Amino acid sequence: MACPADLALLRHTLATLGYRAAKALRNAPSDFGDFRLGEGTRTPLEIVGHLGDLCDWAVHLADGRHVWKEEAPPSWEAGTTRFFAALERLDARLAAGLLSDATAELLFQGPIADALTHVGQISLLRRRAGAPVRGENYLKADIRAGRVGSSQPESKVEFD
Repeated sequence: MACPADLALLRHTLATLGYRAAKALRNAPSDFGDFRLGEGTRTPLEIVGHLGDLCDWAVHLADGRHVWKEEAPPSWEAGTTRFFAALERLDARLAAGLLSDATAELLFQGPIADALTHVGQISLLRRRAGAPVRGENYLKADIRAGRVGSSQPESKVEFD
């Protein structure tokens, strides 16, 4: 069983993921999901689907099961809804102390770190598609454990 300090840090990491993802995903142009940087690269919609896959996998790992299932979202809205719903389920399990045989370290090094990487890809693709996400001093962001959904507070200190 994970120690309370590990769970607290992991929950704050999930809140950070939720905050950064919400910023990168909201107000995307209607055609952004189909943007492709080059041949053989994932579209933003495919990346959002993968984010949902990763968070669903993390929920299963927290439950003590290794279940990986790829699910292509039919739309940007459906993909982002699925991602945030899975993130909320994972946070709820951690808040309740329900972390089967999976350790906080393994959850972080696998699905959570991968999800952070892919949120960065979405931000990069937004810039390349002509719809950049404004930079921010994330140290001053209002990020709190337990707040992992798509509704996040406004940015406090953004950069041009």
